[in-house]
Amino acid sequence: MDFALARRNMVESQLRTNKVTGTKLIQALHRIPRERFVPIAKRHRSYFDESIEVAKNRWLMPPMPLARLIQESYPQDTDNVMVIGAGMGYSSALYGALTRSVFAVENDPDLVEEMGGALTDLALDNVVAVEASLADGYPKEGPYDIILMTGMIEYAPQILLDQLNEGGRLMAVVGAPGDIGRATLFGKKNGMTSTRVLFDATIKPLPGFARTPAFVF
Repeated sequence: MDFALARRNMVESQLRTNKVTGTKLIQALHRIPRERFVPIAKRHRSYFDESIEVAKNRWLMPPMPLARLIQESYPQDTDNVMVIGAGMGYSSALYGALTRSVFAVENDPDLVEEMGGALTDLALDNVVAVEASLADGYPKEGPYDIILMTGMIEYAPQILLDQLNEGGRLMAVVGAPGDIGRATLFGKKNGMTSTRVLFDATIKPLPGFARTPAFVF
């Protein structure tokens, strides 16, 4: 399969036509081989407009919502980034091409090992694969200018919002299972959190971020 051609087609047909226009992001999308972050048996699907399961309960987001979330986070080359549920590392690699430092958090040691190998192969020395709790994040290297949640969540935990820098942005698709999600920017200003809905998106859930059902008599 001609992955380079598939990558160009993804950018031109799926992304540019859906408001992904940032020059540096487009360059990163052309440069970072998405297939390197997909299991070998599924690499032929790397550039399809769909979610790809990379491990149990862990999915690579379709190209369009991922690229839109990254673009709407307005990454700067001085930013410190945390990716929650990094999977095999594709979203972290894109941020690595756009920002100063990225901490890619995964709780699956096998995925952490796979991700570390891919990042080393691509010489992305500013991206670190971290084995840690998704719900707790990685406060040791915070605060963060950007936090990306890689699957749909029902709510943004305060413990992660607390790891945002002043002016920081937490990017997530918010919604309950079976619903159409809402890509949302959680911004931090003067210690307070605001939210802004950006666009609709349907992606797979990220485990561990469901609301606890209220007790009913």
